[in-house]
Amino acid sequence: MLLIFAGVVVYLCALLWLIPAGWLWQQVSGQVRLPPQVKVVSVSGSWWDGVAGLRFQGRDLRFEWALSWPSVADLELPVSFGVQTASSRLNGHLVLGWPDEAALQAAGRIHVPEFEDLIRQSNGALLEGDVVIDRLQLKWAENQLAEATGRGHWPGGRVTWPVGDGVQSAQFPAMSASLEQLSDGVTLTVAQQGQPDPAAEADILRNGMLEVRVYKRLIDLAGQPWSGTASPGDVVFRVQQPLIPGARF
Repeated sequence: MLLIFAGVVVYLCALLWLIPAGWLWQQVSGQVRLPPQVKVVSVSGSWWDGVAGLRFQGRDLRFEWALSWPSVADLELPVSFGVQTASSRLNGHLVLGWPDEAALQAAGRIHVPEFEDLIRQSNGALLEGDVVIDRLQLKWAENQLAEATGRGHWPGGRVTWPVGDGVQSAQFPAMSASLEQLSDGVTLTVAQQGQPDPAAEADILRNGMLEVRVYKRLIDLAGQPWSGTASPGDVVFRVQQPLIPGARF
């Protein structure tokens, strides 16, 4: 009887371990609320090591995940993941803690021209080449963002931005970016590499709004004329709009 019981337990554990991720998603998809911009196209592999094909804002994404053995003592579940588009990729490690804690570490490379349509919709500036995310750390606890830090850089190149019905462009030096937490969101500071003063700042608020501030220092880096007596540290442009145009938060 003990051998039969042990065999049944092993069989059930193996069955649970080999449950296809696609079948599991079909069972729970009706109870999972995704943002309206995200659509799950396909799911393959197993629930502990699989791949999902997603569609976000009209572009295809590939999401990979691999679960590690959970820590019973710390009530944590480690998950390695990767997000990939046609030319960009982000790899990271996520630790899910009981009951409502999570910690994320990630790094990757974003090919900016790949997202030209979204940048144009936001009237943003288009950078040449790739932006490298050296380090991104996020922590979630008690239903709110508890920590947000990060570093990134761009090697420099041509930047194009809209002006009226046309566009202008200029050659920029290498730039760096840092991410820090605010009381109601996060702030991204952009500066010339090796320089402490910001050239631009962007606040991403909890309500989904984006506030951008451009300093006269950035105008000087672009080699553009500016009337008046503004100093490099003066804010010469400020705008607030939804982070994703047309999205509801």
